[in-house]
Amino acid sequence: MFTSLPSFFREYGLSCDVRTLLLLRKATEKGLVKTLGDMYQVLKGIIVNEPRDIGPFTRAYYKYFLNIEVRPGESLDDAIRRSETFKKWRNQYLEEADRDVEFSTEELINRFLDQVHMTHYDIKEIIDGRELFDKNDPDQTDQVDPNDPGTVNPRELDKMADYSDISLKELLERLERIQGQQKDRHGGGDHWVGTGGISPYGHGGAAKGGIRVGGSGGGKMARKVIGDPNFYPVDLDAIINDNNVDAALASLKGVIEESARENLDIPKTIKSGLKRGGLFLPELEHEKDEKLQVLVLIDNGGFSMHPYIKAVQDLFKKMKTRFAHDLEVYYFHNSIYGVVYEDAARMKVLPLKRFLDKDEKYRVFIIGDAAMAPYELTANSIRGLQSIHKKFKRSVWLNPEPQQYWHHTYTIQAIKQIFPMFPLTPRGIEQAVREMNRKYKS
Repeated sequence: MFTSLPSFFREYGLSCDVRTLLLLRKATEKGLVKTLGDMYQVLKGIIVNEPRDIGPFTRAYYKYFLNIEVRPGESLDDAIRRSETFKKWRNQYLEEADRDVEFSTEELINRFLDQVHMTHYDIKEIIDGRELFDKNDPDQTDQVDPNDPGTVNPRELDKMADYSDISLKELLERLERIQGQQKDRHGGGDHWVGTGGISPYGHGGAAKGGIRVGGSGGGKMARKVIGDPNFYPVDLDAIINDNNVDAALASLKGVIEESARENLDIPKTIKSGLKRGGLFLPELEHEKDEKLQVLVLIDNGGFSMHPYIKAVQDLFKKMKTRFAHDLEVYYFHNSIYGVVYEDAARMKVLPLKRFLDKDEKYRVFIIGDAAMAPYELTANSIRGLQSIHKKFKRSVWLNPEPQQYWHHTYTIQAIKQIFPMFPLTPRGIEQAVREMNRKYKS
């Protein structure tokens, strides 16, 4: 199985041998590799020993498993766009079912990547979707609890419902009736339009042959995708949440600057030329340190930030899964007082001096409401924030507080004098990325 894999990956400067195949075989036997996304995650854990290996690993993986070659100086998106693999996938994807919207090439690339990096659900039971469909009443009233803010507790998916035997027309007619009754957000169920369940409508769940409504998909099970905002509106100016996190991810794509360069290895060229009796041929080496470097600093110390922390963590976790780069997340409370923390519980202290020793090429996203008592924004804290912005030219502050209230808060105004500040929305993130790139080029 994959006998040529070790020698192929070694061509990209990676440590890979027969032990890699043995570990991969063990992982497969234990049921850890069921999808292409599983293969990516397992192999990355085996082969990648340090951050600088992630870029070469991703290029080797795409070439070996998908026949997509990332050329020198080319971005991953451009490599996918010109590949035959993507063109065949695109044609099949668009022919599988009727689509309510026309997709741009960029959107199709996003969906292709979603499927390439899809990991499996540990499904233990398959339920008859027709039985569920007939049992549920499409006209039942959505009972809204006035004391429930509408949040949903995710649950582990260990079941899948198979709706393949129900016609698409029947599903769409039922969806229209349910939409007329639904008044609240739902998750983990088998009836309403929701997330993380076995209902035939929604996203992030396990419903084979259902209709994906919003979201980025997961199990590659849906037969139709609804993009109509009447079903699942995506507000680019809303604070990031489960519904628009994919739009925010698309905004973050602007920071990707993959630079698959080949450099002339002068010592190797001279040494090889002498061995050839004076015939000097250029010896090229792949530049290994060609990754996107991102630092995320999250204010997780108060009630005002609590509703946004999970969405922020999910966003950047998804970014790390989708793009080959080095991502580090740190935490603080209100402002930065000489230290940051390596864990969400804020127990593992990292002195700011050591934080500032990092490569100046890092992009830095600081995420917090910046609203605190004026005395909490000390002179020491201001110096710390200024030192971060001075070291990392591409640094921005993302604020979940509604922008119309910023001018009422002294500490927000003070921090705005240090960092470019943008709303924590898909549109705000896009603006922040543009600012980062503009500053870097100037």
